[in-house]
Order: sequence, then C-alpha cells, then structure tokens
Amino acid sequence: MSQIKEFNDYREKMNKVILAQDNKVMKRFFSLDNQTYVDGALDVKTKELLGLVASMVLRCDDCIKYHLGTAHELGTTTAEVYEVFSIANVVGGSICIPHTRRAAEYWEELEKNVNEK
Repeated sequence: MSQIKEFNDYREKMNKVILAQDNKVMKRFFSLDNQTYVDGALDVKTKELLGLVASMVLRCDDCIKYHLGTAHELGTTTAEVYEVFSIANVVGGSICIPHTRRAAEYWEELEKNVNEK
C-alpha cells in the first residue's frame, strides 16, 4: 500500500472515530480548522503553503503530509514546494532537515501517482 493511501485511510478512519464521540469542543476545533483554509484575504493555496511551513517548523509529519497532499491537489509545483522547504529550514533550523527528507519523499510519491495516471 502506498504511503499516500495508508495516510489518507488512517486519517479518515480516525477522524470518524474522534467525531463519533460527539464532543462539542473537538467538533468545533475540526470546524475551525476547516474554516481557516478557505479563500479569504489569502487564497487557499497560500494558506496551505503557510500551513506546510508551520507544520515543518513544528515537526509534525502527519501535518506535513496533509498539507503536501492538499497543496498537490491545488496544483502546487515542485519548485514552489522546495521554496517552502527552504523557508521552513531557515525558520526552524537544521532540526527540520529530517522532516524535509520525509516531505521530499512524500512529494515524490504524490508526483509519481500523477505521472502514472
């Protein structure tokens, strides 16, 4: 199973588990997260790339995968992604390098899936 399918399947499954508990705070947090990434003064793609930088600096691999996948769906180019990687590494320091490696690997798989279709 590809890491993209594995990540998306797990995320979807566990989000359903969490939301099934009908916890008002968690539902509101998920809703706020969704609302944050809609078009506003900044377009959706810019917001996703900002989310990607923050995720890399905070070293959240799941978050990085999510934002990479969404950015890919929005037509982000490899050159744009690598500029984001460079910003994250300058802001976050060398501790971001292992996350950049995994992010680059995930991006390559996203690109490979498109090229195989």
